[in-house]
Amino acid sequence: MTSFRRADSRAPEQIRPISFQYDVYGYADASILYTQGNTKVLVGVTLQTSVPPFLKGQKTGWLSAEYAMLPTATQQRTQRESSQSQRNARSVEISRLIGRCLRTTVDLAALGERSISIDCDVLQADGGTRTACITAASLALELAAQRWHAAGVTSVNIFKERIAALSVGVVQETPLADLVYCEDSNAAADFNFVFTAQEGIVEIQGTSEKKPVSSDCFDQLKAYALAGIREIFRQLSQKNSPEASSAPRPQRNAEKSNPFSLGNRLAKTLETRQ
Repeated sequence: MTSFRRADSRAPEQIRPISFQYDVYGYADASILYTQGNTKVLVGVTLQTSVPPFLKGQKTGWLSAEYAMLPTATQQRTQRESSQSQRNARSVEISRLIGRCLRTTVDLAALGERSISIDCDVLQADGGTRTACITAASLALELAAQRWHAAGVTSVNIFKERIAALSVGVVQETPLADLVYCEDSNAAADFNFVFTAQEGIVEIQGTSEKKPVSSDCFDQLKAYALAGIREIFRQLSQKNSPEASSAPRPQRNAEKSNPFSLGNRLAKTLETRQ
């Protein structure tokens, strides 16, 4: 291995600073603005009273995700997907990844015939956007599930366990954790690891773009990913989520008259319990 100095002077195994804020915008049952270094993503979670056709009559729920980047999320503006004739293949693949990972964290059978929608929008991209979305979506989904249970929408809390994700890669023969864009774009190999809080493996994605990765190098990358995700969980645990009984945002007049809004369901449930 050769010596490689990172642009931001981090150690090879060091992750970028993390910050997050709940309920940053309205009308989602839970939302979060998540920042990891210069990568910023916004995630919202909502519950729909329907399921895909292949699940009708099965008495179980579904979860799907959508991932998109704002046109100015990158240094050079990209075309907005809605103006294209078809969805970007990368966005479709990442959407499926996020949905696949998050489905492992909820009890879909206890959800009934309802669908969870997770919307992930990248506000600023500097590497690791898909892994940041997975971590952020897990936090938002955890809060939404608590609120659904508190409001009596679900009979139990369907959320089972937090997950977090991290990118790792090899740049100039040096294993690195939490790659920024300039590192990721020059990586000889890169991997995305998704772990549970109990360190169970949810998914591993990876490819060697220039030459095969040795088993020893892969073990080093996995060790960096696991150590980095442990640090992510440590930082996440230092900030409490809002109370499950709190509404996700101030109610507007139109919503106050809607008996099916999450805020009104929470208020009605709390009144009944008093």
